[in-house]
Amino acid sequence: MLIDSHCHLDYFTAAELPAVLTRAAEAGVGEMVTIGTSLAQSARLPAMTEATPHLWCTVGVHPHHAAEAPVPEPEILAEMTHHPRVIGIGESGLDYFYDRSPRDIQQQNFRAHIRAARLAGVPLVIHARDADLDIIEILQNETATGGAFAFLLHCFSSSRRLAEAGIELGGYISFSGILTFPKSNELRDIAHDLPGDRLLVETDAPYLAPVPLRGKRNEPANVAHTARTLAEVRGMTAEALGDLTTANFRRLFKKAT
Repeated sequence: MLIDSHCHLDYFTAAELPAVLTRAAEAGVGEMVTIGTSLAQSARLPAMTEATPHLWCTVGVHPHHAAEAPVPEPEILAEMTHHPRVIGIGESGLDYFYDRSPRDIQQQNFRAHIRAARLAGVPLVIHARDADLDIIEILQNETATGGAFAFLLHCFSSSRRLAEAGIELGGYISFSGILTFPKSNELRDIAHDLPGDRLLVETDAPYLAPVPLRGKRNEPANVAHTARTLAEVRGMTAEALGDLTTANFRRLFKKAT
């Protein structure tokens, strides 16, 4: 079995979703996590999980949306995880590529989510783009001042330095379809070298369709292509990679049982 640890199923229409879920099941994707990107959108996700078998969700404010409303209080975010199918906080983090929110607001938002994850005792799903050094600094600072917390560097396509810092702090790393792209040799080298017990796979659907589907709308079924590439990189069978990443998912997202 495979688990798509990060997708955006609410970006599909109600008419499209049944077929998307059917194709996922046919591809061996047994569970999915649909991700929060704003407080209003996050508040709608628990009901979606209740209506959809084998679906979990997270709640949080994406860095793109960090300036659209006041930075949420950690206690409010933590309270939103009381629903049994909310298994994490996020996605939050830093995005200096698009800079759709001021960087200081992104950083405040990121720290609020870290503290919420610590309060709630659930993992934080981290978005990192062109902000490696600040991500590392904030992770190290928050760990030193507030204690360790569980986290996942999602859709990893950043530097080896960030990967190694995340692993050192106890984090996990999830690979998306980017791993399959022809020019992702450096990323595949990083995936080869990381500890096996920290690896997950995802689609980030409907974005980032893997080879051989680049240019098409992505969906959870396609996590099988990423998993196959990761298995090849690691010198494993696809079945063993599925067992490994599923076990890692259960260890990180302890509510997902």
